[in-house]
Amino acid sequence: MDFAIEPVAEDALLLRFGDGIDIDLNARVHAAARAIRAAKLPGITDIAPAYATLLVRFDPLSRGGDALPESVTKILDRGFQQGDEPEASSPRKPATQHTEIPVCYGGEYGPDLGTIAQRAGMTPDQVIERHMRTEYTVAMLGFAPGFPYLLGLDSALHTPRRANPRTRVPAGSVAIGGAQTGIYPRELPGGWNLIGRTPLVLFDSDRDPPCLLAPGDCVRFRTIHANELRRLAERGT
Repeated sequence: MDFAIEPVAEDALLLRFGDGIDIDLNARVHAAARAIRAAKLPGITDIAPAYATLLVRFDPLSRGGDALPESVTKILDRGFQQGDEPEASSPRKPATQHTEIPVCYGGEYGPDLGTIAQRAGMTPDQVIERHMRTEYTVAMLGFAPGFPYLLGLDSALHTPRRANPRTRVPAGSVAIGGAQTGIYPRELPGGWNLIGRTPLVLFDSDRDPPCLLAPGDCVRFRTIHANELRRLAERGT
């Protein structure tokens, strides 16, 4: 497949596979990340997938640093030969992690659920059912540590961001912004539409790994009542 390599700093390359938000394009980004990790090229310090790009950080003083663009190109050219995914060059590909996210929808925890339902011509219960029926993919983490951008939202639920962002969005808020759904890992300002809340802790610097979700993971939501939300939150789930 076609991609371009752009130097963005003395210690970073940006691999650009396309533009826009597209689940198939994002899958190729993650496949490329797996192939590069499996190659264990010397000097690479971090690999960060985004929607259509892949950031590769490296030690510029390491052996082979100057040849890194050429090395990466060879790895991906082999892996994507004739349109194949690069799993062949990544035999130790980890199993995809599947995570179920409990959510208390609506009410004080999802104040924008009614607005989304009205815009979509549905009842709030229908919005909840559609939000839960999908298996989502973590396209990337960004905005704040542990914030997952999830692809796979039913097109009927696509909703523009709020015209007036909130200055405080509670931790664990499940939200819709445009064609995406996501979860606020801690209290933050934000303009996405809030539909519910989860008691799960998405980011904990004392945990290993600190992020509950990782790029490429699969996520499903399930509904819980407010009393279960409080119970699980008290347990520090």
